[in-house]
Amino acid sequence: MNPKAHQPDSLPAPGPSALAQSEALSAQIRAEIAEGGGWLPFDRYMERALYAPGLGYYGGGSVKFGRRPEDGSDFVTAPELSPLFAATLARPVAQALAASGTRHLMEFGAGTGKLAAGLLKALNTLGVQFDAYSIVDLSGELRERQRATIEAEAPALAARVRWLDALPQQFEGVVIGNEVLDAMPVRLFAHTGGVWHERGVTLREGEFDFEDRPVRAPQDVEFLTDIEVDREYVTETHDAARAFTRTICTMLTRGAALLIDYGFPRHEYYHAQRAQGTLMCHYRHRAHGDPFVYPGLQDITAHVEFTGIAEAGVETGADLLGYTSQARFLLNAGITEVLGEIDPTDTARFLPAANSVQKLLSEAEMGELFKVIAFSRGIEETLDAFASGDRTYSL
Repeated sequence: MNPKAHQPDSLPAPGPSALAQSEALSAQIRAEIAEGGGWLPFDRYMERALYAPGLGYYGGGSVKFGRRPEDGSDFVTAPELSPLFAATLARPVAQALAASGTRHLMEFGAGTGKLAAGLLKALNTLGVQFDAYSIVDLSGELRERQRATIEAEAPALAARVRWLDALPQQFEGVVIGNEVLDAMPVRLFAHTGGVWHERGVTLREGEFDFEDRPVRAPQDVEFLTDIEVDREYVTETHDAARAFTRTICTMLTRGAALLIDYGFPRHEYYHAQRAQGTLMCHYRHRAHGDPFVYPGLQDITAHVEFTGIAEAGVETGADLLGYTSQARFLLNAGITEVLGEIDPTDTARFLPAANSVQKLLSEAEMGELFKVIAFSRGIEETLDAFASGDRTYSL
């Protein structure tokens, strides 16, 4: 990789303070590479780039979530796109609370707080009784944004929200994670010369670059050997996301965990034609494939391999409640009914809402790429949101 390619002309340049933050983080990572003998596993690089305290992407103060690059944001999520997402999600959340007889909610990676505020309002409108809404987020800066959003949009319910510094050993209620799994560090593997290698990060002329080394242990690539490839092939494994799923499902003693993200089941994820993997970066609403651009200032992500997530949850003894596309989940949950509550003759409100729903449901937008997977304990029946179109058989 050409180090000069890390400063693409197509991306807007950050300001001086942001560049200084990025360089400070880069210096820390360079030192860690040197301490590691000149090579760092990619998952460690990704972890530092995203989560280094005060300097990583989610630990710093950039806007991150929004609709346009002009507001300083890098990408948009479903709760930011439309309040109807939260209003619809509240219905299966309410059903899960009732079916499990629990009264607590917990959200991971709450972003700006839009989803939390929307769920609080919608559950209140539905008459759902709950005791607390806990948020787990590593970023102190995002916590303050979440607090401000909730106090502004759901002031009567803000007192029920609390932020956790550590996970409880046990939890009864409903766990929610929207676009959490894709932000967890992934390991990179490359099939070159007929042999699997682990792809890590090294320095060339002082700049970050990829370097492949023999795998650390044969079991690391055991299931990758089933991929029939006759050319160079790069892909990811999701050790951190699977570990997170195991932790959540072990913690959950009664209730449900709903995880929403983009990705594929294993047979699609590791298809021979997906030869470049799914690693992607987002900066000012522009997607590109270079994780070494502006470390700490851009999002680094990978699609989720949902078969591994399902296996991780079931290994803990949790039940796999369902797995389907976001479009089918939202339609089953009644998003068209929620949209119908807006007067169609009020075009100033209805048309933007309808356009947003179209993006949430369309196969060309978020409807097919995004999936919903759910685990449960103590719930006898499935949720209405999985009543039709369940794809558990495909995992």
